[in-house]
Parts: sequence; structure tokens; C-alpha cells
Amino acid sequence: MAVNLLDLDGDGLTAWFAQQGEKPFRARQVLRWIHQFGQDDFDAMTDIAKSLRDKLKATAVVAPPPLVSDRLSGDGTRKFLFDVGGGNAIETVFIPEDDRGTLCVSTQAGCALDCAFC
Repeated sequence: MAVNLLDLDGDGLTAWFAQQGEKPFRARQVLRWIHQFGQDDFDAMTDIAKSLRDKLKATAVVAPPPLVSDRLSGDGTRKFLFDVGGGNAIETVFIPEDDRGTLCVSTQAGCALDCAFC
């Protein structure tokens, strides 16, 4: 079964690459491609050797949780609901401002804060 690289933090990804017989810098390369460039296609990670890209295609995936709903309010606030499996979901709210945006991410299913915008 392929490991979802999004389920691993930096240390976990470094450990996973070590288990694959790869050097720690490979984890940093892949993290950069995923989180800085938004890339989920290993073939597009062009500074990684083709042999490693092929190994990644056979053993790993980059699979964000499925989006259940995407709602936009009149003030521009946008609420996303993601399915994290097991009948659980998490909410994420993007709150636009004139000079920036704020992203509120529920880190647990069933957040107890009861924010008005949720």
C-alpha cells in the first residue's frame, strides 16, 4: 500500500526516505515540491533523479483529503469542509482582508471553539 506523503511531517518524511535507502535531503526536496510549488506529480519534480521518481510513483502518493464542500459567504469568507476518513471531517475557513488573508484550520475533527464564522 502506498504511503500518503501528506500524512508525514518533516521528520516523518525524513525517516520514511531513510527506510527507502535515500539521503535526508531527498525529504527536503520533496517537501519543497509539494508545499512550495504545490506539485503532486512526481514526474514534474525535475531536480529528483528519474530512478527515485519511479520509486516514489510505486511506493507513495500525494493525496489531500477529499473536499466535501466549498461555501462562499457574502463578505468573501470561504469555508471548506474536508473528509479525513472514518466519518470525520475538518473545516478550514479563509478570511480575506484588504492587505492579507487569514486561514483558520481546524486541527481536529469536531473543533470545540464554535467560532461564529463556522
